[in-house]
Amino acid sequence: MATQMPKPICGEATREPPSASASAPVSARADTTGPLDYELVLEDEFDALCVEVKTGDDLQSSSISSTNKYPAKLHARKVAAELGVSDGLIYLPGEPTRLYEDSDQSPPFKQRRYFYYLTGADFPDCAVTYEIATDRLTLWIPYVEPRQVLWYGATPDAAEAMRKYDVDDVRYTAQLSKFLHSQLRPATTLYILHPDQVPKLADRPRGQTHINYSKLRPAMDQARVVKTDYEVALIRRAALISSAAHRAVAERILTMQNEQDVEAVLIAECTARGAHAQAYPIIAGAGVNASTLHYDANNQSLEGKQLIVIDAGCEWQCYASDITRTLPLSGSFTPEAAAIHAIVQRMQDECIARIRPGCVFYALHLHAADVALRGLLKLGILQGSFDEIQKAGTVAAFFPHGLGHHVGLEVHDVTGTDRLLMRESFHIEGGKREMVTPTTLTGLRRMASAPPPYKGRQALKPNMIVTVEPGIYFCRPFIEGYFLSNAAHSKFIDRDVLESYYDVGGVRIEDDILVTEDGHENISAEAPKGEELLDVINGAAFEKI
Repeated sequence: MATQMPKPICGEATREPPSASASAPVSARADTTGPLDYELVLEDEFDALCVEVKTGDDLQSSSISSTNKYPAKLHARKVAAELGVSDGLIYLPGEPTRLYEDSDQSPPFKQRRYFYYLTGADFPDCAVTYEIATDRLTLWIPYVEPRQVLWYGATPDAAEAMRKYDVDDVRYTAQLSKFLHSQLRPATTLYILHPDQVPKLADRPRGQTHINYSKLRPAMDQARVVKTDYEVALIRRAALISSAAHRAVAERILTMQNEQDVEAVLIAECTARGAHAQAYPIIAGAGVNASTLHYDANNQSLEGKQLIVIDAGCEWQCYASDITRTLPLSGSFTPEAAAIHAIVQRMQDECIARIRPGCVFYALHLHAADVALRGLLKLGILQGSFDEIQKAGTVAAFFPHGLGHHVGLEVHDVTGTDRLLMRESFHIEGGKREMVTPTTLTGLRRMASAPPPYKGRQALKPNMIVTVEPGIYFCRPFIEGYFLSNAAHSKFIDRDVLESYYDVGGVRIEDDILVTEDGHENISAEAPKGEELLDVINGAAFEKI
C-alpha cells in the first residue's frame, strides 16, 4: 500500500477555495413552495430507487424543487416547526475525518445521523446551517484540491453539490466562521445538539451569542419519529435487500459448516445489491449462542446444533433495516425447537395483526408476554396458575427484552417525546436494548389498567416504522442466576422440563412494520419464515441433489 497523505480536518484546506464560491451561494434556486406527495417506483429488482414527487395539500410533505433528491428542506422545516420558533440559526457539524490512534488509517466512515437528516450528504468534514426566519438551508463542504483527489478521489464541489442536494446554498467551510459572525446578532439564538459542537466564532465574544443546546435534539427526534414517504422508500429498499440476503442464507444453510459462513453470505448478498454497510453487527448464533441477545462472534461450528438465530439488516443510503429469522440446521425442527418456534411465531403474528394508528405499543408487549406464558405453561416449562405467574412477571426469564423499536437513520431509532415501552427517563432506545425485568413487566400491567390518555407512552401513527421481534431464550446463567435462585419465581419453573430445552438456545423472529393510515404493512415480508422458510431450505437442498 502506498504511503497516504493525511486528509485535512474540517474547515482546513491545503489551498484556499475559489473566492467566488466561498463568499456567495453557487446558485439561488427558486424555492417552489407547496406540499408534496411521494410515490415509490421500483425499476427492476434492485437497480434503482426512484421517488416521484407530487404536489398536495399536506404540510407534512412540504416542498422540494425536484424529484429524486433526499428531502432535506422538508426535514429542516419539520424541525423548525417542532422547535416552535420563528427566528434563530440551526448549526450541525457532520462527521469529521478521523484516524485510529497512532495510525494513518481511518475507521469506516459513518455520517452523523442528525446532520444527514438535514442534508442527505454522506461525506466527511461538512456542516449545515438553517436560517429559520428566511427558510434558508446551506450546506458547507470542504474544498478538495487536486492532490487530495489523487489519493482519495473527488467529493462533490460546490456546483455539483448544489445540483445533488436539496439545499438553497452550498458554500465552502473555510468561510463558515465568517458567515456565523455575520449571522449571530446579540438577539439571535444558535441552536446546536451538544455543548462540544459550539462552532468557532470569529472575533465575537461567545457571551454575545445566545447558544441553546437543550431544544434542538428533542425537536429533531420528534421530527424524525414519523418518517416522510421518501424515508419510507429508503427503509423499504433496505428491507428488500436484507430480505434477499436472508433468503440466500436459507437456500444454502444445509451446506454451511460455521456461523461465519452465514455472515459471509449476508454481507456478499447485500454488497452485490449496492448495500455496502450493515445497520448493526450481524448476529449468527447457533445453539447456545442463540441465547445471547447481541452475540456477534459468529465463529462457532454449526455441527450438533438445533437452531441458528440470524439477525441482520443492511443500510440503504444511511437508512436501516432489521430482520431476524430462526432456522433449523438439519432442515427440520426438533420437537422442542418446533414447539418454541411456534410460540414465538404466534407472539409475532398476533402482535403484528394489532398494529394500526392509535395502538399503544406497550400493550402489544404485554400481549406477547401473555402468549409466551400460555405457551410455556402448555409445554410444562412453567407451572402453576396463569394469573399468579403473570402477576409475578416470571415469563421475563424467557422473554427478557422489549417487543420492538423504531427503525430509521439508526437501527434503534429515536422515539420522539414519548416512549414506545419504558419510562420517560429511560434514554436507551427500545427492543433488545431495553431489559424487561419482572418488576418492569408488572409495572407495565399496572399502567395498562389505568384509563387513557397514556402520558409518556407512544401511540403509533402513520409512517412510523417499528420492529416486532418477540423471542424466547434459554440462557442458563441468566435463568439460574436470577430466577431459579429466587423462590418468588423458581416455584413456577419446572427444572426438569426446562433442562431439555437449553439446547434449543433461543428463537427470535423479527420484521419491520410500517404503520399505514388504516393498519400496517410488513415491509420485510420477502424474508421467508414459517412453512415458506422450510420450503426454501429443503427445496434448495432438493434441487442440489
